[in-house]
Amino acid sequence: MIKRRETKPVRVRNLMIGGGAPVSIQSMTSVPLEDVDGTLNQIERLVGEGAELVRVAVRTEKSIPFLREIRSAVDIPLCADVHFNYRIALAAILLGIDKIRINPGTLGNPEEVMEVVRAARDHGVPIRIGVNSGSVDLKKYGAVTPETLVQSAMDHIRILEENDFREMVISIKSSDVFQTIEANRLFARSSNYPLHIGLTEAGFGMNCVIQSSVVVGHLLIEGIGDTVRISMTGDPVEEVRVARFLLESIGLRTSAYRIISCPTCGRTDPALDILALAQEVDSEMIRFIEQLQALGRTMTIAVMGCEVNGPGEAAHADLGLAGAREGKLLLFARGKKLRRVSAGEAVTALMNEAQKIIDSWKRDR
Repeated sequence: MIKRRETKPVRVRNLMIGGGAPVSIQSMTSVPLEDVDGTLNQIERLVGEGAELVRVAVRTEKSIPFLREIRSAVDIPLCADVHFNYRIALAAILLGIDKIRINPGTLGNPEEVMEVVRAARDHGVPIRIGVNSGSVDLKKYGAVTPETLVQSAMDHIRILEENDFREMVISIKSSDVFQTIEANRLFARSSNYPLHIGLTEAGFGMNCVIQSSVVVGHLLIEGIGDTVRISMTGDPVEEVRVARFLLESIGLRTSAYRIISCPTCGRTDPALDILALAQEVDSEMIRFIEQLQALGRTMTIAVMGCEVNGPGEAAHADLGLAGAREGKLLLFARGKKLRRVSAGEAVTALMNEAQKIIDSWKRDR
């Protein structure tokens, strides 16, 4: 059981970050804000995959009318990412943005930063302070280390606290796995502000998934982290999908169903394509999501290559299919063999049994 770090709650529109709230998933659009249709389409896809907060880059004051149009078109919490120009941050706050991401050291002079802080306070808009390895002032701190990353964050926090502002979410990121983990650990020991965690410049594809999972998973298992982003080059929808799977894998999210499958080996009948079978089962199980969510239950389905792995090693699964001889598959439930079915009828038979189990769960409520 993961014991979550106790943090200050920060409300972003209808989303609570910290304070014991579930770890939230966020992402960032990758198309220019001026492409309103493209931005709205991407936000819709992100929300459909499970994003609960979306950040958009507001690059110039000319972008503000487009931000206003996007803000009025969606209800999901939106965070404006602002750098170098405090007037952009002010305009975003006034038009109804839900959160501002700034680095106080690069936003403007102290008076301009204070003007943004006052506007955020007056309009109930929280601020995310983002510190990463590329934003550390080397003249001031000497080098980028976990300690200087944290010190930079604390110095920025102090600026806001001195102006009676405490609705903050903090992110401390590096492209180095160990540096990011240690910096977040150090910060967690010294402050109770909620943390947005992730690995910056994490790359793309499998490399990004593995490195980000090491960092985010490690911190979450230690109880550190209130909201996450998997920063991935490419379609941001993949960021949300990876984050969701990661949270589910360590028990911080509950999925309606879970597919487990074996890697296959020489015992698997060459006539059976276990990968294709598992993918088909996955797509067919979507039909049961609403019923399972209403029940608050997770159904585990196993797709195994042979009768050694299933039902034996998959005896814990609610239902499963295991490769047998002569192109047949064994249908089983909770380790009990039900019957053999042909490859052509296997998925249909599995779905019928799944509905029977769901119906029995409904009766037992």
